[in-house]
Amino acid sequence: MRRKLDLILSRSSLQAKFSRNSSFKVFDKSLPDSYTQKTDYIQGAKAMESIKLSLKPEEILNHPLYNKGTAFTAEERDALKLHGLLPFHISTLEEQLERRYQNFKERRDDLAKYIFLSSLQNRNEILFYRLVHEHIAEMLPLIYTPTVGDVSLHFSILYRQHRGIYLSYPLKNKIREIIKNLPHSEVEVIVVTDGERILGLGDVGVGGMAIPQGKLALYTLFGGIHPGKVLPVMLDVGTNNETLLNDPLYLGWRHPRVTGAQYDEFIDVFVKEIKKQFPKVLLQWEDFAKPHARPLLEKYQNEICSFNDDIQGTAAVALSAIIGAVKLSKGRLKNQKIVMFGGGSAGMGIASLILQAMILDGSDEAEALKNFYIIDINGLVHHGLTHMDLEQRRFARESSELKTWKIANPDKITLLDVVKNAKPTILIGVSAQPGVFTEEVIRTMAAQTERPIIFPLSNPTSRCEATPDNLIYWTEGRAIIATGSPFAPVEYQGEKHHIAQCNNVYIFPGVGLGIVACQSPKVTETMFIKAADILSNHAPMLKDPMAGIFPDLRSLRDVSREIAIAVIQVAQEEGLVPKLTQEDIERKVDTCRWFPEYPIYCSTS
Repeated sequence: MRRKLDLILSRSSLQAKFSRNSSFKVFDKSLPDSYTQKTDYIQGAKAMESIKLSLKPEEILNHPLYNKGTAFTAEERDALKLHGLLPFHISTLEEQLERRYQNFKERRDDLAKYIFLSSLQNRNEILFYRLVHEHIAEMLPLIYTPTVGDVSLHFSILYRQHRGIYLSYPLKNKIREIIKNLPHSEVEVIVVTDGERILGLGDVGVGGMAIPQGKLALYTLFGGIHPGKVLPVMLDVGTNNETLLNDPLYLGWRHPRVTGAQYDEFIDVFVKEIKKQFPKVLLQWEDFAKPHARPLLEKYQNEICSFNDDIQGTAAVALSAIIGAVKLSKGRLKNQKIVMFGGGSAGMGIASLILQAMILDGSDEAEALKNFYIIDINGLVHHGLTHMDLEQRRFARESSELKTWKIANPDKITLLDVVKNAKPTILIGVSAQPGVFTEEVIRTMAAQTERPIIFPLSNPTSRCEATPDNLIYWTEGRAIIATGSPFAPVEYQGEKHHIAQCNNVYIFPGVGLGIVACQSPKVTETMFIKAADILSNHAPMLKDPMAGIFPDLRSLRDVSREIAIAVIQVAQEEGLVPKLTQEDIERKVDTCRWFPEYPIYCSTS
C-alpha cells in the first residue's frame, strides 16, 4: 500500500502546476476581479497527464485522496472497473458541489454541519476542500473555531474515522514502530498536541486531536499544502479531567497525566523518531499548557524545524492587527502603552513579539519594556510579587513606580487600577475569563485615548473577555476591535462596524508554506514579524475606517503566498537557505501549492 500511496503523492506535483494566464472564474464566478487576477491554480484536467493506479475498485472508492465519487469519467470507469459501483450519471465537479452544498444547508446546527463536512473529508478530500474553498467565510467557523471546541469536548462520541496517529503513553516503547509503519512516505507538516490546554477549554484529553486535524485542513486551504503530506498527531499522556476519567465511553488513556521526567522522555522519543523518519518536516506545537509550551519550543526549535502556534502564531496575528490599528490612528508602534490581560504562554508570546517589533521601530529594549503591563491571576505583574516566571519577570513593573498610583487594594492591582493609572492605548485579553473587560474598564480607557485598541482574543466565544457590541457602545463607536472568535458586524448610530477575527489562520499557513518551499532548518521570530507586517498592509480599514483589520478570507491564499515569499527572503538574509532570485523564490512557492481539482486516472493494466 505504501508503494501505491507513494505513486499518487509523487504524481501530485501535477496538481501543483499553476497557470497565471488562465481565469479562475471557471471555478468561482462570485470572486472579485482582484482575486481572479492574482490567484494561481492548476490547469484544467485536459492539460494534465494521466495518473496510473493499480488499486482494486473498492480501494479507490474508499480512499479519500483517490475517490472522485460520481465524477469518474466513462474512460476512468472502464479502466478502473468502476461500472456498476456508481450511479450511471457522470457528474461535473460543479454539480457535486451544488449537491453537497444543498445537503450541508439542511443540517440544523453547527455541530451537525461539522459532522457532515468531516464525513465528506473522510470520503472525498478534493470535493471537501473545493466545497469549503467556495464557501470559506461560511464554513471556516465550522471546521475550526469556534465549532472545533465543541467537537473536542464530544470527541469520543463523535469519533468516526481514523485520521492521523495517536501516540499513547502505554505504547511508548512502540513509538518508533508506529511512526516507521505510517503509510506516508513524505510528510511536510505535522501539528501535534497533548490536549492539555485546548482553546479556552482546558484539558480535553484525547479530544484535543480535533485541533491538529482542523489546523492541517487550514494549511491545505490557505497555504496549499497537499492533504496527503500532512500528519495530525495526538500525544495521549493521560488526562486530569475527572469527567473524562470517569466516562466509560472516553477513547483516550484513562489515567492521570504523566509529568516530570516521564513526560519529558516521552516527548523526546517522539521528536527523535519523527526527525529520523521525516528529517525536513515542519512541526507545529499546538495547545500545550504553559508549563510545557515554551520549554518544549525552546528545547526543540534548534533540533527540529518547529514553532508553537499559540505563542508565535497568535503573537504574529495580534501584532499585525496592532500594526494596522496604529497605522489607522496615525501613531507609532513604539509609543503604544499595552495592557496584556493574561500572563500565560499566549500573552507572553504576544508581548515578546510586540517588544521585538518596537525595537525594530526604533526603540531600545529598556524603553520598550516600559510600555507593557502584564496582568495574571495575581494582578499586575511587578517586582513586589513572589510568584513570577522568567518571562513575566522580564516585563515586571518596578514597585517604586506603583507608589504614586491610586490603588484600591495594594495586595492585588486590578485591571481597572492599571487602566486608570497607566492610561493604555491597547488592551489585549488572553485570559479565557468572560466579561472581565467591564463597562467601567472600557469607558475609563476610552476617556483617555481617542481610538482605543481593544482585542478580547480568548476563544471559543463563551470565553471572550467582552462582546464587540458592548465595546462599540461603551466607546461610542471609537474602538478598534479584534476578537478571537467570529462575531457579526455591529450597527451603531447608522454605521456598520466590521469585527475582525484575530485568527492565526492569517499567519501560519503562509509561514508554513514558505518553510516547506525553501526547507529552512528553523523558524525564526523575524519571519513572524515580517509575516505580521505583510498582513497589516492588507488591512481593509486602511482604506475604510469602518472595515475590518484583516483581509477577506477569499484573498487569503494570495496573502499566504506573499507571506511565504517573504519568509524565504528572511531565511536567506539569516543564512538559513541558499540565495535565490526573486523569480526562483516565487517558482519554489508556486510548485508547493496544491489546489483541489480532480486529476485524470488510468489503469496500469
